[in-house]
Amino acid sequence: MMKRFDTWAGLVFLLIGIAFVVGSTKLSTSAFGSNVGPDIFPMALGSIMILLSARLMFETFKAPVAPKQQAHVESAATVEEDEATIPSKPNYKGFFLIFGAAFLYAFFLEDIGYPIGTFLFLLFAFQVMERGKWLVSTIIAAGFSLGIYYLFVKILQGTLPGFPSFIPL
Repeated sequence: MMKRFDTWAGLVFLLIGIAFVVGSTKLSTSAFGSNVGPDIFPMALGSIMILLSARLMFETFKAPVAPKQQAHVESAATVEEDEATIPSKPNYKGFFLIFGAAFLYAFFLEDIGYPIGTFLFLLFAFQVMERGKWLVSTIIAAGFSLGIYYLFVKILQGTLPGFPSFIPL
């Protein structure tokens, strides 16, 4: 079942990725004097989708077909394999917490700016996914939010909401 689903999912995402790349060629290349135009994001997104779907389909075809369940033999290896194949229960609470945080992130992005908003959103999402590990979560959230902001604004000369006016930088 999973192999068939993965094959179809890979094909659908491949077609969506191709549609994004083709559609992005019809957009203008720059806006308002910026080197990063509206065509860059859909082109990059489509390219990433094509690469990831190609990898998914490759791994699906490469994976061996799972044999039918044989007689259950009690051993440590069999118990571990059985536990690995049992589907886990969906975490609806975590999903809705992160979904709500994403809504608040988008709503307050202009007011608090990209670096602070992204940092807070990522820190919250990391803690919802795995509680504890504050230091690691803080380092990753800060590195990502500041790194992407620097890359996009300074190197690519694009525009993102900066720091709020009450923080003099």
